[in-house]
Amino acid sequence: MQLIFSLLQQMSVFMVVAYLFTKSPAFRPLTGESIRRRQKLILYFVFSGFSIMGTYFGLPISDAIANTRAIGAVLAGLIGGPGLGLAVGFTAGLHRYFLGGFTAFSCGVSTTVEGLVGGLFHLYLMRQNGVRDVFNPRIALVATLLAESLQMLIILTLAKPYHDALDLVEVIAAPMILANSIGAALFISIMRDQKRMVDKVGAIFSAKALKVAEKTLGIFSRGFNAETAAELVRIIHAETGVGAVSITDREKVLAFSGIGADHHSGKPLLSNYATQAIQQRKVFYADGVHEPFECPHSANCPLGSALVVPLMVDKEVLGTIILFEPKTKLFLRNNRSLGEGLASLLSEQLLRSRYEDQKSLLTKSELKLVQAQVNPHFLFNTLNTVISIIEQDALRAKDLLFHLSNFFRKNLKRSNDLSTLEEEMDHVNSYLTIERARFEDRLVVDIDIDPALFGTQLPTFTLQPIIENAIKHGIANIFGTGVIKVLARRAGATIHIDIEDNAGSYCQKIEHGGLGMNLVDKRIKNLYGEQFGIAVNCQPDIQTQIRITIPAGAAS
Repeated sequence: MQLIFSLLQQMSVFMVVAYLFTKSPAFRPLTGESIRRRQKLILYFVFSGFSIMGTYFGLPISDAIANTRAIGAVLAGLIGGPGLGLAVGFTAGLHRYFLGGFTAFSCGVSTTVEGLVGGLFHLYLMRQNGVRDVFNPRIALVATLLAESLQMLIILTLAKPYHDALDLVEVIAAPMILANSIGAALFISIMRDQKRMVDKVGAIFSAKALKVAEKTLGIFSRGFNAETAAELVRIIHAETGVGAVSITDREKVLAFSGIGADHHSGKPLLSNYATQAIQQRKVFYADGVHEPFECPHSANCPLGSALVVPLMVDKEVLGTIILFEPKTKLFLRNNRSLGEGLASLLSEQLLRSRYEDQKSLLTKSELKLVQAQVNPHFLFNTLNTVISIIEQDALRAKDLLFHLSNFFRKNLKRSNDLSTLEEEMDHVNSYLTIERARFEDRLVVDIDIDPALFGTQLPTFTLQPIIENAIKHGIANIFGTGVIKVLARRAGATIHIDIEDNAGSYCQKIEHGGLGMNLVDKRIKNLYGEQFGIAVNCQPDIQTQIRITIPAGAAS
């Protein structure tokens, strides 16, 4: 009984060491889902030290040592796998062997086996439930109990003389099995609780980051300015709980929320940390202990520490985000990681905002280009047609002028990237009415569109350039009657809009086609994907079919 209490006292030292271990950097690898080779090397030295320490703290009994060496070897295998368990067990066993005694060899072998037992438990658990049960105290207790039982059998088998080995085992078996099993269970329990705490803190800060991301999403779409910065700092300050938050551009503080707002808001950028972060494109950190934050605006500033992270877009620093803590509070490591993550998030939003701005400018440029494609000859031909009709049929001439006005009004005012099929057809009808007056009986137009598709969204100026192309390069070049057909039908998950003519004189592929046709194809692909766009099907001198394919989901 005295031996049991002595071993339990020895084990209490291990518990203190275990607690200190969980607070050290060496414990961090264990908080992840997997352990890398370099991290296993660190754990090898840690657990080998535990095992060797267990031997030194042991109690001499009949030229042998009652000890808690097994805890380090079994837990090394249980946590790191057979390789780590064998390495730690062999190292601790070799150390025990050189200490001598009639059980030196058998204890050296048994300690190696104990590391292997822990490793085999690790393999079984990983196949069954993954890493979850590796830190289960019951598993550690059972694994160590089995390992220590095997040690007693190995001592009985290998230690000589046998009767001395038997006498030793009768004395130490129960105390060592009990003490090592309970010790391993308590050790793993401390590690599990600390791991849960790390996971919990990580989850809390991940939730904070996600909440900030959700609330700030899209704010920078309105530009990087004082107004949007003010919204962001209020959100970040409220969600992170730090002393203060600031967003700056390269010259001044755009917005500030929290302690010290009375003398920071709107001030020029004088802080060395901020200017260095911008110039060197690096994170600067004044922890308030080794390097205190010195406010450039007030000697009585209550802020004592600061994290300055540059906001970068395409390697260009637009400004900084700064997190502050007061002099009465330490700057937490997790808040530092959170601040760097938020800066990365805001930088991504700025990049996206810039991309959207460029995309918007490109769209506007493309629309202007399509509008500019209207042939001046079309206007002259239309006016000449009106002049020739006006004396014979004034009402028809008036109607043509109305359609001409409607056509150009829509050309000039349609600045949106999208329009409905109904709006497109209104534009096209004005164009076709004018062209029918010009060609008289030589042009027949057949429109067949399912009314359910009139709400379909497609890029503005999609149909008119294609129909103009069919008349200009097709109908105008034949002697007989030209027929233009416009058909729109839904086909499963897609919508097909076909523009056909009976000239068959336009047979170029899209990439070699006119500017208007290329722009329409590119804009559809940019909007809906590469599988959509325009296809040309031509039978020379018989028919040209231009098929526009868009997703059925574009129908409203």
